[in-house]
Amino acid sequence: MVEGNSKLKNGPLHGIRVLDLTRVLAGPWASQILADFGAEVVKVERPGRGDDTRSWGPPWLNDQEGQATSDSAYYLAANRNKRSVTVDMSVPAGADIVRRLAANSDVVMENYRVGTLKKFGLDYPALERLNPALVFCSITAYGQTGSRAEQPGYDAMMQASGGLMSITGAADEDGGSPQKVGVAIADIMAGMYAASAILAALIAVRESGRGQYIDVPLYDTQVAWLANQNMNYLVGGVTPGRLGTAHPNLVPYQAFPTADGHLMLAVGNDRQFRACVECVGIPSLADDERFADNASRVLHRDELVGLLSNGFSAENTEYWLDKLAQCGVPAGPINSIAEVFSDPYASERQLARKVRHASAGDVPTVANPVRFSATPVTYRNAPPLLGEHTAEILSKELGLSDDEIEALADAGAI
Repeated sequence: MVEGNSKLKNGPLHGIRVLDLTRVLAGPWASQILADFGAEVVKVERPGRGDDTRSWGPPWLNDQEGQATSDSAYYLAANRNKRSVTVDMSVPAGADIVRRLAANSDVVMENYRVGTLKKFGLDYPALERLNPALVFCSITAYGQTGSRAEQPGYDAMMQASGGLMSITGAADEDGGSPQKVGVAIADIMAGMYAASAILAALIAVRESGRGQYIDVPLYDTQVAWLANQNMNYLVGGVTPGRLGTAHPNLVPYQAFPTADGHLMLAVGNDRQFRACVECVGIPSLADDERFADNASRVLHRDELVGLLSNGFSAENTEYWLDKLAQCGVPAGPINSIAEVFSDPYASERQLARKVRHASAGDVPTVANPVRFSATPVTYRNAPPLLGEHTAEILSKELGLSDDEIEALADAGAI
């Protein structure tokens, strides 16, 4: 089904205006969340080039004739429900366009290096004078203060230096090495933190009438979301290491080989453990003092994993998943992305949707996972063509005439 907005209620952020000066992933991910929730997001892009990720292909989006467009699948992942306007902020007339748009926005988002927008008179102090209620969110590598503030940084660097790669991958003794997560998770999590911070700041505006500045660093975000692994170190004093698919605090909680593949076992308590070992045919392990509770199982991880591995290797994955489900033991297959979208559950939950694209017709998008009961997520349009809405925004929202728009184009401002 192609999603449109004609029969849908307004989203919870209907009426909120977001001026999005970000590019690549962390910022666009955050603004797409806001757009999904109903905010009106205007994406400002460089004339002629646009967001860097437009060229991060293949694969490329095909038009309705089956020919490759200039937009990559990567770009499509983070830019739906937005309008695109091309502006060169380094040109005074271009900076003035951004200034005028910001004056009429609730939120401005940017992810330029520290100090870049100040050169153009577009930093928070300058825009706050025009719009005291403005929420201004900056996403940078290392934040606005500190010895690293002016350094650039990218997702892979953050996964490495922020600790994630030190706990991702098989252990050295198992032939492993530090591994990066298969998506740009440092960027995505920074986007998630930024979106939630913006929502909190918008609530604060209701109380005070004043906006505020939000500083979201990739590095600090990467450190923050290491969750229990951080606390394992801060409380226990032992540096966490790589455990492959295993959990540092729960056993057995990892992938096990079967006769024809693997399954992921996720035992979270003693009751589930007893059910698990009974299911595998070795019920005596539940009363073995080495495995009687989770703390003991963590201490005797290797012995227990070896015993369970022998049991699981006797039958195929489908057999064990069916049997474990009957026993009430959490376990799942290790699916490819193709298997995820071909599974009937994907259709049940409409995990893949279709949205209307200006040149490619109906194109796929992945559903936002949030389900509101009264103000649903809307899928209004596909990611925009570069500058698709420039004339519309300049004329209808800034009141510029056709001659004025043409003059801006001649001056290289748009």
